[in-house]
Amino acid sequence: MNIQCTHCGEPVSVNGIGRKRLKIPVKNIYDALRNSRTVGQAADKLKCSRGYIYQVLKEQGTDPKDVMETKGDK
Repeated sequence: MNIQCTHCGEPVSVNGIGRKRLKIPVKNIYDALRNSRTVGQAADKLKCSRGYIYQVLKEQGTDPKDVMETKGDK
């Protein structure tokens, strides 16, 4: 893809604009959620965003509450 340089105005060839996809296995997300109290803590452990966790769970058709353990379950 060619874009125009903002400083000199010359065309510059650029490969791969945008963010790289995270490829965190669903199993790792489930394990992090089981060992955390909140989705935010799980995201910190996995070094990703809460939105990414919600997106993966939505694709799997589950809810974070279904995966996380409550105090009574331990």
